[in-house]
Amino acid sequence: MFGYRPDGRRLSSIDPIVRITPYLMPMRCDAQVFLQHKLDYEMMARYIAAQSAKGERITFMNIIVAAYVRAVSQHPEVNRFIMNKQYYSRTNCTVSFTMLKDPHDAEKGETAVKIKFDPTDTIYDVRDRMAAVVEANRGVENKNFADKLAKGVLAVPGLPTLMVALVRLLDRYGLCPGSLLDELPFHTGMFITNNASIGLHHVNHHIYNFGSTSLFFGMGTVERSVTMDNKGNAKLKRYLPIGITADERVCSGAFYAGFFGTMLACLNDPSLLEVPPETVKYDPKAEYHQPKPEKKANA
Repeated sequence: MFGYRPDGRRLSSIDPIVRITPYLMPMRCDAQVFLQHKLDYEMMARYIAAQSAKGERITFMNIIVAAYVRAVSQHPEVNRFIMNKQYYSRTNCTVSFTMLKDPHDAEKGETAVKIKFDPTDTIYDVRDRMAAVVEANRGVENKNFADKLAKGVLAVPGLPTLMVALVRLLDRYGLCPGSLLDELPFHTGMFITNNASIGLHHVNHHIYNFGSTSLFFGMGTVERSVTMDNKGNAKLKRYLPIGITADERVCSGAFYAGFFGTMLACLNDPSLLEVPPETVKYDPKAEYHQPKPEKKANA
């Protein structure tokens, strides 16, 4: 309320053409734009193998999330969200994703988790944060806050409708408790799904009207195609496809272009993510920090 939320600070110094878009497109489903990109699977696989030889376990998802965190550190404009037609800059860098309780048995169910990152995080910091959260939520017996809340609410007929309506109302006016927003996976800068892990192709997933998600990344199974090398010879190439859905109201196309340019540079050369960024940019009054994760040998 009054420009302050537990997860953001209200922005007013925005180009009028951008600022008026929430009035023209009140909901995120009105403003979804869809992009697709194919990453060089073989280059990333070689990088992962080289890291493994050094005793560092890195995954494709680690690289993509780390590239997102690095891009946010240089382009804070993309780390904004719109609530009640007003612009807010996040006071965190968060990524949510859905994971299986048992990666070998989908029947055991799934859960949604959210991780906070620091804009100075390296790929190793990102890896350690993600590994810790995944480990804590593996197994049917491990229930996080979202699991317990959903189960409790669903146990009473009519309560889910009432609770969702209440959270929406409080969220709209910035009155939702920070402790609750920290746990809800739909209040996040990016949501990512790894369809490749269950053998499905990539998707352009919708971004939820509930919450504040601004970007949704959907990884798919590896694709193969024939390309020509510099000498004109046919060559089999493998790609990792990603469907991207973005809220076009968040910032201008120029800012999005800069953000994706930085992200793609890191995806094409993940070694850039092994060291912290030289500088970090923040929106006014929206600087934030997250303690570094504990280091684990051979994480």
